[in-house]
Amino acid sequence: MLVDNLDIQGHRGCRGLMPENTIPGFIRALETGVNTLEMDVGITKDSQVVVSHDPFFHHHIATAPNGKEITEETMLSHNIYQLNYEEVTKYDVGLKKHPNFPIQRKIPAIKPKLSMVFDTVESYIKDSQLKPVQYSIELKRKGKYDHEFHPDGQEFSQLVIDVLESFDIKDRVILQCFDVETLQIIRKKRPEIRLAYLIEEEKDFAANIQKLGFVPEIYSPAFKLVDETLVTYCNDKGMQLIPWTVNEVTDLERIMQLGVHGIISDYPDRALEIYEGLLLSKG
Repeated sequence: MLVDNLDIQGHRGCRGLMPENTIPGFIRALETGVNTLEMDVGITKDSQVVVSHDPFFHHHIATAPNGKEITEETMLSHNIYQLNYEEVTKYDVGLKKHPNFPIQRKIPAIKPKLSMVFDTVESYIKDSQLKPVQYSIELKRKGKYDHEFHPDGQEFSQLVIDVLESFDIKDRVILQCFDVETLQIIRKKRPEIRLAYLIEEEKDFAANIQKLGFVPEIYSPAFKLVDETLVTYCNDKGMQLIPWTVNEVTDLERIMQLGVHGIISDYPDRALEIYEGLLLSKG
């Protein structure tokens, strides 16, 4: 059953339309009317929280300094955790044609610091007289890569929290992660921060929650795992159900009509249009 006030989240800004996890992409997502900007963060060598899906420069989106090509074979050597932020800014992440998003606009862009995103978005919202937006921020941490591609969970989470505490936006922030330990660390550090538990393959949702050890505010599985049983379970547990990443029209319609609380999409403009159409047909 379609919910009122569905949370439309722009995945990595609006990856289908603009370069992912970039300030121009986040501004474009705001223009479509999203409720929430979804993004990912990693850590640089000089302990800056940088907005990036991968802890390295992925060959699909990045060009190395001086226009040098990054390939699938060399991309892991462009490790963000081994670069100071000033070095990170020498890479372009907006001009390379993305093989999976043919209509994505190509513009020069860099990976911004999280603080830069907050500064720019909050100013844009104020100047444009828009409603405040939420930020859903994924900490890209896997324990087996600690001290290689990122710090450990304690340091990683604290660096992100430190940025949040320098802005008056904590009530509009969701921190999300696939890694159970990271979520547990954040819950102990700052229990007031809303958490989203990301799930990729595990269908046993009750076992997932038991493994986590507490009920998070949001359960966020791959959209193919969503069915009526999961919707009922989340409602009974008092969790919002916000699946990712829903792009195709038929999938958007099906998932919305199941009664999820939000949608994460590379095409938030498409998601909003479909949701508004379903609301109209609902009467």
